[in-house]
Amino acid sequence: MAIKQLYLLRHAQTLEKREDEKDIDRMLTPVGFQNANRMGMNLKSKEVQPDIIICSEAIRTKQTAESIAEHVSYDANKIHINREVYDASIRTLLTVINNLKDEWDRVILIGHNPAISYLSEYVTGEAVGNMSTCGLVSIDFNQISWAEVSEGTGTFKFYEYPASLNF
Repeated sequence: MAIKQLYLLRHAQTLEKREDEKDIDRMLTPVGFQNANRMGMNLKSKEVQPDIIICSEAIRTKQTAESIAEHVSYDANKIHINREVYDASIRTLLTVINNLKDEWDRVILIGHNPAISYLSEYVTGEAVGNMSTCGLVSIDFNQISWAEVSEGTGTFKFYEYPASLNF
């Protein structure tokens, strides 16, 4: 069984919620778009070729996913919108991961804090803290299926965020 690679990404920076706006409809700021593009270039430089990109139904995660997809040569029409990722608990995100197809070895999951930060700590045992917007945690799972992913089963590879990138 191959090493499974999971990239947990918090959506990029968003506009403040307007009084008449639903949270789910918030869009990226110009800086958010720039940071999503930078993270996409970063993933391309690491030769990350995802088998699937999954994001919540929130506009900000879709916009982040589209920017990432463009840079890693992933068809944006194949981005999987999973309604359960929005406002999810760790348990819900873990269920999403446990139900991934084992033929997928590299998965990018784009979600929201605090759950995305908590999930990275739960499966790796590493203290990540509060992931910044467009922060990315890379996790490897060695010789297990997605259904077996649970507490402490992942190996923390790195945490990067826009300000940590050299371009």
